[in-house]
Amino acid sequence: MFETKPLKQLIGVDFSSSPSRKKPIAVASGLLNHSQLCLQHIEKLNRFDQFENLLKQTTPFLMAIDMPFGLSRQLVDGLNWPGSNNYKLSAWTDLVNFYCQQDKEFLRATFKAWCDARPAGQKFAHRVCDKPAGASPSMKWVNPPVAWMLKEGAFRLLAAGVFVPGMHAGDPQRVAVEAYPGYLVKRIIGRQSYKTDSSQDSADRKMARSELLCALEEGMLLGLKMKIPTYLRAQLLLDQKGDLLDATLCLLVAAWASMHEDQNYGLPSLIDPVEGWITGVPASASASS
Repeated sequence: MFETKPLKQLIGVDFSSSPSRKKPIAVASGLLNHSQLCLQHIEKLNRFDQFENLLKQTTPFLMAIDMPFGLSRQLVDGLNWPGSNNYKLSAWTDLVNFYCQQDKEFLRATFKAWCDARPAGQKFAHRVCDKPAGASPSMKWVNPPVAWMLKEGAFRLLAAGVFVPGMHAGDPQRVAVEAYPGYLVKRIIGRQSYKTDSSQDSADRKMARSELLCALEEGMLLGLKMKIPTYLRAQLLLDQKGDLLDATLCLLVAAWASMHEDQNYGLPSLIDPVEGWITGVPASASASS
């Protein structure tokens, strides 16, 4: 087992590009004791300023966020956007400063034109880590609108001055890594649905959430067992939208990254700063995808 340095608070975030009571930013926090992760608190943030305060807190933390941190190198170089043909850390800062200032209509039109010019099956430009993780390309503007998550989230990471391994040399006591809960979910329940935005839940979805909670508690994901208090387990089970469960899965990723802090947080040794990397996805997976 790896030894972890119990200095940083661990946080998992299910990000929303337009936080509200209907679609909040969900946050799960906890502590790691050797190989057991203790879930301590879950909450919903309805405003961006609450998320910004979370990023700017003085308590050291390691945060795993469900949102893309970068764009495809193929896309950035092809559009000749800031960061193109640049593999230094300055590339991410340049790209984020440019991208996050652009109007959504401009970005949508640019991405649509890119897709329209390409054959079926090759419409979107994927990051190297997207396909092995089963993640949507970060330029996708609908179903899900991850392009807007990047737009709203990345500049807030930059403004808060957090450290993003391989992308931005910020405050080493406040670390942010990218997570994708879907990568973990598929290992347990495959493509079975476990959440819905509808007010109508189903017994099958509830059973799927129960399976995921059992997997977390039994250490079936990333080799870490999670201790979930009974009252929090009930909230996770009953949350049919899955926001809180996704945040809890991100918390698991944060704990795993913390255990691998001395190995670049478990990330590949070399990361394209324009693209970033989904934490927990092995670098070898990209070669076989």
